[in-house]
Amino acid sequence: MAEVHWEEPFCGEGANCFRLGTDDNGNAYIAVLGQEDHYLTDTREALQTLIRDIKAGKADHLL
Repeated sequence: MAEVHWEEPFCGEGANCFRLGTDDNGNAYIAVLGQEDHYLTDTREALQTLIRDIKAGKADHLL
């Protein structure tokens, strides 16, 4: 398995922190801060699509 390069955590109110990461093989990862060994993974393209869709408001109903 390739090494994951984790970004700084994105934190909401309290201790709700998520981390995004990538590896050199084109994979993307999402994990809860402190639980990086239990992650969701997909392609970088899938992560880019997720971020674009969130920025476009497609997840606003979850707020």
